[in-house]
Amino acid sequence: MIKRWMALLMVWMLCVGSACAAPLETGVPIELTSPSAMLVEAQTGTVIFEKGADERRQVASVTKLMTLLICLEKLEAGEISLEDPVTVSPTAAGQIGSQALLDANATYTLEQLLHATIIASANDAACALAEYMAGTEAAFAELMNQRAQELGMNDTYYVNSTGLPDSAQYTTARDVAVLACEICRHELYFEHASVWMDTLTHPSGRTTDLTNTNRLVRFYDGCDGLKTGSADVSKYCLAATAQKNGLRLIAIVLGTPVSQTRFDEARAMMDYGFASYRRVTLLQTGDLLGKTVRVRLGMQEELEAAAGSGVSMLLRPGQEKQLSLEVELPQEITAPVAKGDTLGVVRVLLNGEVIARLPAVASQDVGMPGLLEGFVRLFANWR
Repeated sequence: MIKRWMALLMVWMLCVGSACAAPLETGVPIELTSPSAMLVEAQTGTVIFEKGADERRQVASVTKLMTLLICLEKLEAGEISLEDPVTVSPTAAGQIGSQALLDANATYTLEQLLHATIIASANDAACALAEYMAGTEAAFAELMNQRAQELGMNDTYYVNSTGLPDSAQYTTARDVAVLACEICRHELYFEHASVWMDTLTHPSGRTTDLTNTNRLVRFYDGCDGLKTGSADVSKYCLAATAQKNGLRLIAIVLGTPVSQTRFDEARAMMDYGFASYRRVTLLQTGDLLGKTVRVRLGMQEELEAAAGSGVSMLLRPGQEKQLSLEVELPQEITAPVAKGDTLGVVRVLLNGEVIARLPAVASQDVGMPGLLEGFVRLFANWR
């Protein structure tokens, strides 16, 4: 029963300040012409504000974020490596749209293909990665949809790895934000995404210049990723992220009629976020709460309570002065107690209103005296 309660509590905590919670702003505080937009904090997924966030639409090459996420996850799991040789099929080499101009039947390293996909949004490189990881692009699309469901992206469906137009393929700004937050957990991604210009050397010796399609990487302080997309049906799309003063924001802009507008509006969104909010860590896992519980039949008389999980949130400047904590504990518990056992609850209040809850747990083990413990166990078995 305790484990089930803890699981439910952790799900609740994940929803606090995430995409399943209400935005911090009730409206859109800046002027936006884009039909779908969203500003979120990357670490917690806290939504600052949104516009048309649940409208289904195609997003062109922003789709590649899922291709990249699966690749990054397989790399971390050791299923593939950056040094793997990948032979580019004629199908992959023949992809239309943005390309790295890969040679059909030539062999590149997986890292080269990953690099070209992230920087230049290369459709041929993305398709080659998909085929290498799943055998065919269609099979890889099944992996994409499976991962989307695992992430709770319930308004997303993929049919290809590139984002090339297909009427069956769709997502939303909300789902793109979830995906972008997940990408931001992978440091390897930023090693490539923060590069403005580079050169790909093909096995034949010829070269292709790669220029980052996300111009904010060069022209917005702190921007180091994510992804652009454009096509007639999707118009111009952008997921951009930047980090300043320990705060990482993600701006999603979809369906904008003019290319430059997506960059201008993403810039304005992040400017607003950085000027208006800061992320405050209230507690870290294991922090002592300054409260104790009496221990009956234990090797010690009292036990200090600790935070069972950390909690951080976005606040406006000065709001941290309005925060307070309430710790609710039983007057007494009975030994033995294991470190991490749930003792009670910690409530986080802002202006007296509860905004988060987390478990208060035992900070250490408390055993029973050897003879007494043996007697108690004997008595329990006898009953």
